[in-house]
Amino acid sequence: MGITRREFSLSGTVSIFGLMTGVPPIDFRTRASGENDFDLMREVNKYRKIDAYATSNMTLDQLRDQIDFADRLSIEKMFVGMPMLPIKATPEEFRSINDKVIKGVKAYPDRLVGEFTINPTYKKEAIDEINRCVDNGLVGTRLYNQVKISDPLYEPIIEKLSELKMIVFMHGECQLGVGGYRMKYDAGKFPGTSTPEDFVAAAKKFPDANFQFAHIGGGGDWECMCKTFEHTPNIYLDTGGSNNEENMIDFALKYLGEDRLFFGTDNSYYQSVGKVLASNLNEGQKRKLFFDNYNALLKKGGFGVN
Repeated sequence: MGITRREFSLSGTVSIFGLMTGVPPIDFRTRASGENDFDLMREVNKYRKIDAYATSNMTLDQLRDQIDFADRLSIEKMFVGMPMLPIKATPEEFRSINDKVIKGVKAYPDRLVGEFTINPTYKKEAIDEINRCVDNGLVGTRLYNQVKISDPLYEPIIEKLSELKMIVFMHGECQLGVGGYRMKYDAGKFPGTSTPEDFVAAAKKFPDANFQFAHIGGGGDWECMCKTFEHTPNIYLDTGGSNNEENMIDFALKYLGEDRLFFGTDNSYYQSVGKVLASNLNEGQKRKLFFDNYNALLKKGGFGVN
């Protein structure tokens, strides 16, 4: 059964309170509205979920909290990497970041899957680091903005990831002054920041590689992102982020179709689950978004969730 945005807003508030206090959400819902015919948490837990975009500083305290959120929302696996940092990402720096991910994942091997970062400016070190991270069980990338995804420096990296059948997951930007409609304002982004057009250029150059553009709910121009990716079938979007604007999920479905959307949170758990439940997607489409689409790509590389 679908729910309206108004119903979700009321139920979401009730559920957050319930989750914080330990009292079943339905009790609050019933008390708040006088109705007892809808159980929000039953709807939440009806869908298996893989979080295709989780971020952590990799301390045990934060990882423990993230697992707690995942337990409450039926998120079975979290693909996790470190947050984007304003660093040059020298080999020493990206090895240090990846070591933290490796250590964090080993603390929760049944729930966390680690993603590594590299800097393609250092070609040999980057390729060596991919091999090291794969040997330590990391799966896929968390690439940032030191170099544009369409820069020739990335070509050997994308070729390597394509051979491994790993998803090329990278942050991009599409907002005032950065890509998209190219407004005249300076958004203060780094020159190496990738725009949706950069993703399209890379995806066309490597049609056998699969790309994930990070979090359309991350605050950028999500309408422009979706329109730009419409005719590039090897680019996928995750719907994570705290931006919970009306119609985001339905709009993304219209332009990318039901097979190219992933569920992600970027640690905005309730928003990321809620905007999918409050969309007009049918039950089968929600199952694809929450779990099946991402898992289908993971299976190609032998990384699928059973």
